[in-house]
Amino acid sequence: MKKILSLLTVTVLGLQFSLAADAPKKLLVVETTAEFRHSSIPTGEKVLSELAKKTGAFTLDFVRQPQGFPAHNVNGFPAKLKRGATDEEKAAFDESEAKWKDALKAALEKLSPDSLKNYDAVLFLSTTGDLPIPDPQGFLDWINNGGAFIGIHAAGDTFHHWPGYLDMLGGEFLTHGQQLGIECLNQDPEHPATAALPKSWTITQEEVYQFKKYSPTNVHDLLILDKKPQEPRTPGHYPVSWSKTYGKGKVFYTSLGHREDLIDADPEMKNRINSVEISKEYQAHLLGGIEWALGLKK
Repeated sequence: MKKILSLLTVTVLGLQFSLAADAPKKLLVVETTAEFRHSSIPTGEKVLSELAKKTGAFTLDFVRQPQGFPAHNVNGFPAKLKRGATDEEKAAFDESEAKWKDALKAALEKLSPDSLKNYDAVLFLSTTGDLPIPDPQGFLDWINNGGAFIGIHAAGDTFHHWPGYLDMLGGEFLTHGQQLGIECLNQDPEHPATAALPKSWTITQEEVYQFKKYSPTNVHDLLILDKKPQEPRTPGHYPVSWSKTYGKGKVFYTSLGHREDLIDADPEMKNRINSVEISKEYQAHLLGGIEWALGLKK
């Protein structure tokens, strides 16, 4: 009888372990912005949702931009009070802005240490500026203790005044020129983020970031350029995407993701410049990075 009970106990425990191991990972997507807001953010959200549904390996929760105050104008930059505004207009503007900032702060409570216990990874989807997250050091500690961080495009243009974040990420946005075609060199064909890409991956058009506070000795390069953007006669080492460890945590960053027709493989998209095949390759790059950061692929 004791042997039967022992076998049953082992079987139940094994079943519980198997169910826990197969449970989808939980990914928190942050798409709030305090500075420039990319028009491709909704497209990024759509594609991430499609990838999550397709694989079934992870679920998504979102921290979205609060509604109400016109925080960004038609050009993507934060709205400013118009010149010659009356005292009443100034007061109304200040009140609306204050309410919006309070709403933004409330939305970012999902990045508090207590809330982060519910997630396996945090993804910054083209965030910008100094976001009012509740406990900056607690956020870094969560990653350091085994959490995962994934950054897309303008995640490198976020928290310029927070050295700890930039150290965790591995680089800081410096500048970019006009959009152009690039040839990305695959530095690790075995990494999940680059396994589906050719040794030389050509993108027809994209906004290309240049970085500071970056060193190839501090990251694991995945994609690089060997020519300076806009200056093809200037050879060098220009990072595009990388992975790294941060304590016990994992970090994956790709600077690609500005253009909608790079992110979305919808063949019906109007004014498409990047081919559907290039978009599918980008999605494989992004999905592989997410799966690596979540520990789903080695």
